[in-house]
Amino acid sequence: MKTKTATRTLTQQQAAAEKTAAKLPAVLALIFGVFLVFGAGFAQSSTLHNAAHDARHAFSFPCH
Repeated sequence: MKTKTATRTLTQQQAAAEKTAAKLPAVLALIFGVFLVFGAGFAQSSTLHNAAHDARHAFSFPCH
């Protein structure tokens, strides 16, 4: 009986590890993309400001 419980626990742990491992590439790509835009300076500050400004208007948030 102890072996079945240990096997089930191990299977649950493996499933959780697989879910985490599946999300890792997406998280790393997001971090890398944010670094390229903000860290490497590919987007100028005025461009970022205008994009944020337009996004606020698109969601009907007042900003003036």
